[in-house]
Amino acid sequence: MKYTSTLVFIFLSFGIYAQENNISGEIQDSQNNAALEYVNIGIPDKNVGTVSNGKGNFILKLNEKVNPNDTIVFSYIGFETKKVLISQLKSSNNIVKMMPSENTLKEVVVSFKKPKPKQFGRSAKGLGLMHFNFFTALDKTVDDYLSRERGMEFIIKKDCKVTDFNFNITSNEFKSVKFRLNFYKIKNGLPSTILIEKDIIFEVKDNKLGLFTLDLQPYDIYLDKEMGNIAVTIQWIESVKSTEKSKFFAISTAMSATENSFYRERNMANWSKSGQSLTFYLNTLCQ
Repeated sequence: MKYTSTLVFIFLSFGIYAQENNISGEIQDSQNNAALEYVNIGIPDKNVGTVSNGKGNFILKLNEKVNPNDTIVFSYIGFETKKVLISQLKSSNNIVKMMPSENTLKEVVVSFKKPKPKQFGRSAKGLGLMHFNFFTALDKTVDDYLSRERGMEFIIKKDCKVTDFNFNITSNEFKSVKFRLNFYKIKNGLPSTILIEKDIIFEVKDNKLGLFTLDLQPYDIYLDKEMGNIAVTIQWIESVKSTEKSKFFAISTAMSATENSFYRERNMANWSKSGQSLTFYLNTLCQ
């Protein structure tokens, strides 16, 4: 009984710690100590996740689901994934070193004969009556949910080169929002592993509303017909509010019986799926 009581006390104590404390620090390149910006950080399946900022610093807020044996995962394109037990990290001033990956992807060169334009996704803006918000009135602060993602499922049936990515903004209370564009494989109906190993960061400035277009030609992104169904998402990684109360950023959408949108609260949290069709699309040239 005494042993059992001790265990209960330890885990109750850690539960209180998790609710009241954060783990913070800086993420660096192990070879040159350079700060690594916008690194994905999280605890799988515990709804605990964030990204490092532009200086490599991070604050990971724990919750009551976390226990001392949980593993924090640090993931960044071009670097080996790093896993660290919570018990190995102090609450603050941690220095996390990440090793550059030795895996180098071969350059893909594809030549199309008379390529034809093709659009994946929905470009229609509808009547402007429906909106898909990144944040809701129930969210306390935007910074609590850094790394939140939203996106759409696309079916790839041809070999295509992506020329640009587009989405329609209906509400924007931010001077600046930085996003990461992600391409995922779909497994069991939900996004799984990253497909395109490119770190695509872009910024929406000055409370912009309406259609936003990101030129992707410099990235040489090719979609293979063998990919089948994929998910394309935007991940919130940094923002500057217009006012202290700024919270809302929305994309126009419509209900759909045939298309799927995806959502997760934080990096490494579980994905959710809904029958919505965001104004969210890729323009491509296909063979």
